[in-house]
Amino acid sequence: MYQLGAPVFLFSNFHKLSNFNAPPFKKVALKLYKLDFLRTMHQANRSAFRDARLVQLFDHYATYNGSSPYRCPATLNMIAHLENNIGACFPEQGMYSIVDALYRLALKLKVEFRLDTPVKKIKVEEKRVTGVVTNQRAEPLDCLVSAGDVRYTINHLLDNYPYKQIVNRMEPSSSALIFYWGINRTFPELELHNILFFSRLQKRIQTPVPEKILADDLTVYIFISSKIVKTDAPKGCENWFVMVNAPADYGQQWEEMVARASSQIVAIINERLSTDIATHIVTERIATPVDIKRNTLSMQGALYGSSSNSMFSTFLRHPNQAFGIPNLFFVGGTVHPGGGIPLCLASAKIVDEEIAKCL
Repeated sequence: MYQLGAPVFLFSNFHKLSNFNAPPFKKVALKLYKLDFLRTMHQANRSAFRDARLVQLFDHYATYNGSSPYRCPATLNMIAHLENNIGACFPEQGMYSIVDALYRLALKLKVEFRLDTPVKKIKVEEKRVTGVVTNQRAEPLDCLVSAGDVRYTINHLLDNYPYKQIVNRMEPSSSALIFYWGINRTFPELELHNILFFSRLQKRIQTPVPEKILADDLTVYIFISSKIVKTDAPKGCENWFVMVNAPADYGQQWEEMVARASSQIVAIINERLSTDIATHIVTERIATPVDIKRNTLSMQGALYGSSSNSMFSTFLRHPNQAFGIPNLFFVGGTVHPGGGIPLCLASAKIVDEEIAKCL
């Protein structure tokens, strides 16, 4: 599926009609059935594996783009191929070093950065972006690339954007509830990435997670960058990024949900690691979907923009080039091809190739 679909659905301007004459697009058209989009991820995994634990493991890949294995197409099983057969890379100084490297490269190329300068409005005249208005002044532009949440850009920065209602009707992806813990000891049994799966397996396989609430039995992800970057935590200590999947923000009672999730997470960790983790937490910071929404301007705190809970989700995800405004582009996790650092960088590469054509 990956070899067939990736050139079309991940690494090209999928929504550009002229690309449909390219060989990869023609190849996909002839072998569309091989993308397995008529089954859900869970149906495909349940058919492939006899052991319920393997079904559980491979169903978990739906969460990599904020979707449900009971609803997203089995096409997304290619994520498992990427992780298990190709493998993932870890930047030597952690994920933020990617941002820092891009920033330093941009400075070498004489890029001018104006930080802490919110854009108030994108000016469009005769179906072309002509500039932006900031809290300081108006800036003329030849073209514009927005790396923010596409729904925020459409709803707050643009007037009368075509297809605005369609974009706003799309189901948001999941969000996250994150606990940042400073731990005053080390856990040799843990690695860089750790997933503690829920225990009541059969119940959850038969019953999809309800919308807009936290699951009764959580799957806990623990990321410890100090396992690789030793300076990320004091000697003899560890920095834990503890995350559980959460719904986007619909105005839920997050204080109550955080308290319940915290006690569940602690209980799961204590059981699996035979410890009393609360006695080892010396610092804590918590991020809810409300915090994510406020800090990133993401609509409802959704991590990946729209969900992939439909066989048509790939086609409906917002393109990298604006409808009817050829010099307005979008990059990042809320547009084609999707969320996560690799796909965000893929969207940037797509836009990089298209900008030269519009100027």
